[in-house]
Amino acid sequence: MFIPSFTITNKILNNISKIEAAEEVIRHSPLLPLWEKEFREDAIVRSAYHGTHIEGNALQKEDAKDILEGKNVVGRPRDIQEIINYRKVIEFIDVEAVKKIDKITEQIIKKLHRIIAYKVLPLELTGEYREKQVVVRNSETGEVTFKPPPPLEIPYLMREYIYWLNREDKELHPILKAGIAHHELVRIHPFIDGNGRVARILATLILLLGGYDIRRFFSLEEYYDKDAISYYENLKKASSGNITSWLEYFTFGAGIEFAKIKEKILKLSKDVRLKEKFGGKQIYLTERQVKIIEYIQEVGYLQNQIFPSLFPNISEDSVLRDLQDLIKKELIKKVGSTKGARYVMV
Repeated sequence: MFIPSFTITNKILNNISKIEAAEEVIRHSPLLPLWEKEFREDAIVRSAYHGTHIEGNALQKEDAKDILEGKNVVGRPRDIQEIINYRKVIEFIDVEAVKKIDKITEQIIKKLHRIIAYKVLPLELTGEYREKQVVVRNSETGEVTFKPPPPLEIPYLMREYIYWLNREDKELHPILKAGIAHHELVRIHPFIDGNGRVARILATLILLLGGYDIRRFFSLEEYYDKDAISYYENLKKASSGNITSWLEYFTFGAGIEFAKIKEKILKLSKDVRLKEKFGGKQIYLTERQVKIIEYIQEVGYLQNQIFPSLFPNISEDSVLRDLQDLIKKELIKKVGSTKGARYVMV
């Protein structure tokens, strides 16, 4: 039977408390609908880009964004397909989370792999356990990080793993469960390719099912990709059997991502003031209006002479129309009446 070996250290407890504090703020901030849409789309782009880049995808973040917006991008067909697949697998786990599935089955894990590996691996290898021995290499250095179990052991190991996923101690924190599930799937390495992507997306699904959906704004993949060497080193370090150090790393990364989203949301929403001002009423803003609000909140005011640098390809009349609409919505006000007039938050 699979029984993970770890100790809940002060580092892990501190990291989890930071995550929970950030999650509480995010959940109750009065974000406006178009801002929520922007946050979700940004999280999907970051997840798709970083989740594939860490495994050697050569596309840039802007390429990933263009692909997900349906634009044509020049690149290796495999790289482009990996981005498309990551978007589809995120959509799949979102649906599963909304359904509040009570079990993560072998069929679900194989389905994750089929989506991730679609048109990347031969069809007969998608959603099927590997039948040959492989080694895992760091995509940054080419170094062999570890040798997974032989193919004959995989069905047995996966049965134990899935049993643990669905029968583990109910008091185990969802963040710890996600971290353990991530590491163990990478250790078993059940598929010929794409195991890291399956492990990361499965960890996200576990967080969503555990109540850590925070409006689906987060992307754990970005933290791993920003320092891929540390990511692989921490996975390797835990291969000895005790995964405490891995859980410290995993919870720290999740804490950084949740805190980053919290700060951005607080900056946009100004929390209580917006909630009190509009009494729960929701106001729709365009992307350009969001940028105006962000600028005023950061600098304190906006003047006409800033328009060209803030919106280089937009006419002054268009920006003025946006400002008038924000004034009408009582989000900002104009102070002064000449070209030197300032627009400030109400």
